[in-house]
Amino acid sequence: MKFTDGYWLLREGVTAAYPVQVLDVASEEPGTLQIHAPTQPIRHRGDLLKGPVVTISAHAPMPDVIGVTLTHFEGEEERGPRFTVNTEDFGSHVSYDEEHAVLTAGALSVRVARTGPWHVDFLAGGRTLTTSGIKAMGIMRDADGGHYLREQLNLTVGTSVFGLGERFGPLVKNGQVVDMWNADGGTATEQAYKNVPFYLTDAGYGVFVDHPGKVSFEVGSEVVSRVQFSAESQQLTYYVIYGPTPKEILHKYTALTGRPALPPAWSFGLWLSTSFTTSYDEKTVSSFIDGMRERDLPLSVFHFDCFWMREFQWCDFQWDPRVFPDPAGMLTRLKERGLRICVWINPYIAQRSPLFAEGKALGHLLKKPDGSVWQWDLWQPGMALVDFTSPAARDWYAAKLEALLAQGVDCFKTDFGERIPVDVAYADGSDPERMHNYYTYLYNKTVFDVLRKHKGEGEAVVFARSATAGSQQFPVHWGGDCEATYESMAESLRGGLSLGLSGFGYWSHDIGGFEGTPTPALFKRWIAFGLLSSHSRLHGSSSYRVPWLFDEEAVDVLRLFTKLKLRLMPYLYETARTAHAEGIPMMRAMVLEFPDDPGCAHLERQYMLGPDLLVAPVFSDEGDVSYYVPEGTWTHFLTGETVTGPRWVRERHGFLSAPVLVRPGAVIPVGAVDDRPDYAYADGVTLQAYGLKPGARVTVPVGDVTFTVVREGDTLRASASDPVAPWQLSAEGRTARAEAGTGFLTLELDQGLSGTSGPSGTSRTSGNPQ
Repeated sequence: MKFTDGYWLLREGVTAAYPVQVLDVASEEPGTLQIHAPTQPIRHRGDLLKGPVVTISAHAPMPDVIGVTLTHFEGEEERGPRFTVNTEDFGSHVSYDEEHAVLTAGALSVRVARTGPWHVDFLAGGRTLTTSGIKAMGIMRDADGGHYLREQLNLTVGTSVFGLGERFGPLVKNGQVVDMWNADGGTATEQAYKNVPFYLTDAGYGVFVDHPGKVSFEVGSEVVSRVQFSAESQQLTYYVIYGPTPKEILHKYTALTGRPALPPAWSFGLWLSTSFTTSYDEKTVSSFIDGMRERDLPLSVFHFDCFWMREFQWCDFQWDPRVFPDPAGMLTRLKERGLRICVWINPYIAQRSPLFAEGKALGHLLKKPDGSVWQWDLWQPGMALVDFTSPAARDWYAAKLEALLAQGVDCFKTDFGERIPVDVAYADGSDPERMHNYYTYLYNKTVFDVLRKHKGEGEAVVFARSATAGSQQFPVHWGGDCEATYESMAESLRGGLSLGLSGFGYWSHDIGGFEGTPTPALFKRWIAFGLLSSHSRLHGSSSYRVPWLFDEEAVDVLRLFTKLKLRLMPYLYETARTAHAEGIPMMRAMVLEFPDDPGCAHLERQYMLGPDLLVAPVFSDEGDVSYYVPEGTWTHFLTGETVTGPRWVRERHGFLSAPVLVRPGAVIPVGAVDDRPDYAYADGVTLQAYGLKPGARVTVPVGDVTFTVVREGDTLRASASDPVAPWQLSAEGRTARAEAGTGFLTLELDQGLSGTSGPSGTSRTSGNPQ
């Protein structure tokens, strides 16, 4: 929200009060600061008789994280919800001198000027990270009587801002206006399904605004050298998180708000959907599955979208008996083929659903302030919402899902959760404005918890659309409604990278686009992108996404990239473990891996899949693609050709290819299985080494086995922590093979060769590095 009219003036009807100096500062509790800051200079006692006065408190929940709370009136009723913020028991400390009061937490300090004009600095590593200066913090009132608290933190020259949830516009947020308000707006607008009030910079810090309701961010768009954030409230808390690297910032932010759960290995395989409004029954489903098997297309999950339930009865959680007369038998037959089953749900109960009367009678549906059930006709006629603030309502909803799990369902696509009204009264008294974004957290947590309860730790997974801060704990999330165009494919990628920079470890999208039917060329390009993503799903709106409906080459493309992903599972699953343990996403914006390369800040058409694979999706029928290669000699994974950076590269790729480059000095573990994602990754694994320099030592975790590869002169030596089935070491076109139980391998390198062979069955059909 903008409050000013240029540099000098406020907008019409806006009044402002800014802290101008420190009246007093104290440490009322160990490791905290409390400051009283009047909004007019105190020249004599008469100035002490008027306000407002801003109370600023600072605390440290964990090392390298400092929270600042601005308060005007403390008497405001404190209504939920609140984000869950984790804390650690450690020793922050406060120090004073004549000019400053300082709170230090690990390597991060906040320093408040006790004399002179108002000034707050955040410092680490011997430098100032950011500052709240004159007329930055403020109490703002508009012409309608709205009361806002505002903060502005300065941006040093050259600083780029990322994150703020899954946003489909430019990856770098500088110059943008971003409002935290979940909306079902598709991928083509400034609206977002997943609003996260956290931004990350490449200047060594991130900022999390601890307010679940509407927070407005002006990222260099009102004051061009500052990030401004504001909320309509009497109290506002934000946390500054020191890195210094982007990875370390994400590590600490997810420690603060929750780390992603580790999805089951089977979820990384290919998902196939019925699509949305297409016509389907068990015969249709079986024909799709048979067609995939006949064409040697490995399939891991089959998804039933909305019309598994009867029309106008979403959600009643009952299979449509006209189409699926024997759901338990059908699910048994599908699972006998080795498939997992996903079904679509949402948190809305249509008036025609039998659950509407039941939920109304039990008091589980969200009410208006007058006590009647809130309803509208958008999406489903007369639909109501489950009130997830009520424990009884959560249990009621979970019980309906438990019945489906008993039938054989393995996971749920948790759709919707964005269009949440504010003219309502929640069971626990929550503030409707603050609940608008937070509703999705309770919804997805309810579903994830019931899966975890019945499937066990590490076996729960959802396919969620809406989210807020903390929702990263309930993976996986997908990008929502995109169009069948290259432009929408690109905006989907921007959204996924932005979400990854907001603390989310896993992300997916609808291969081929949701709205409309892709051309064969677009479908084939999107397949490569989709199978080189965290999770991979074929899904559409009004048309099927089985590849043989496009052309026979689409079948070949899907087979190649599906099998490639399955062979890469030893590498990908370890990357998934890192997302779970460290909060670093599987799909990483280039700036995350190369923060010191200024060429990487704005890159949004390529990404790192884990730490060592660079992926540049192709956004054209012809196959022309441009991408940036950071420093070093990189190797095309599919062909073994090399590219030396830093520089831009232009290539042309056929449909059976895409730029997938291996980082110099990496060892990629490639599995021996290409028909399923869940297998013993170390059995038969090939360790493919790329450009290891003499003296290099690389540790490669593969399942429960840790391999170590060392280069000594012109020799590579590899060892396994435990004896395993036959395994291999490969580099520069040569391979050494170990028999079962062999713990050591040696490979002599040929200095006349360069590059490394890719896995069998993969090739780039056209195009050379330019």
